[in-house]
Amino acid sequence: MSEVEAIRTGLQPPPDLTDREYQTIASFVHKASGINLLEGKKELVRARLTKRIRQLQMKNFKAYFQHVMADNTGDELVFLLDALATNLTSFWREPQHFDFMAKTFLPELEARRRPGNRGPRLRIWSAACSSGEEPYTIAMVTLEASRYFAAGGDFRILATDLSTKVLNIAKRGQYGPESVKNIPPAAVRTYLTKIQAESGGFLFAVNPEVRRIISFRRFNLMDAVPFKGPMDLIFCRNVMIYFDRETIAKLVDKFYGLLEPGGYLFIGHSESLSGLSHSFQYVAPSIYRKGAPKS
Repeated sequence: MSEVEAIRTGLQPPPDLTDREYQTIASFVHKASGINLLEGKKELVRARLTKRIRQLQMKNFKAYFQHVMADNTGDELVFLLDALATNLTSFWREPQHFDFMAKTFLPELEARRRPGNRGPRLRIWSAACSSGEEPYTIAMVTLEASRYFAAGGDFRILATDLSTKVLNIAKRGQYGPESVKNIPPAAVRTYLTKIQAESGGFLFAVNPEVRRIISFRRFNLMDAVPFKGPMDLIFCRNVMIYFDRETIAKLVDKFYGLLEPGGYLFIGHSESLSGLSHSFQYVAPSIYRKGAPKS
């Protein structure tokens, strides 16, 4: 847009993002979140942050970055990371993982239950839950595949994400018809309720018996883990593609330390741990296991 057009339309032209400013922002974001903004992401950064710069009535990226650094509350850092995080997800995404849960993992877990005892506990971490489709899928698959957990067995999911924006969507648990098209019809009937949307049309709301299983929290994967394990399953899918090898190695070690012996790590199908030094056992593409289960 030319300056003449900007004046005519009442809009200011987008501020310029110099290479030096881009490198400063990219380095800061990498240190704060592990996200590796490559050179080709410069225009994405400019596009996503320009709206915020205009909201704050700032002239350029330098002034905005100074504002981020001076904000002692950390709120502007959260906004910055929200703007730059990529959140693409869907229900039943990469369904091989859920088939493995239903046909291999859950039968293994229940086989260790002794007659008369309280049965196994199940703890699952959805480590980049985005807008909630992944943890809700995990819950529905488990309730469908396991009579024990469907009947009230000790089952909890921790769902975390860097972005407060998508976490608010996840906590609401309401999705449009297009979003739920991958959910098996029987699961839709059992675990979702069709409701009227405020804007017209309708939405599908996740039922309370599924919602109660899941705790949503904001968490930066680069931070020290503030919760206790052990976890039986960890889902961290299609996130590490944004990290460099050193960051991935540290994260994989963190996951290994949090898993129960015999627990599984699921990563995205476009990701791999090959070439990294780690202690996991390879099970199948994008599925890794920690040692052997307790007897």
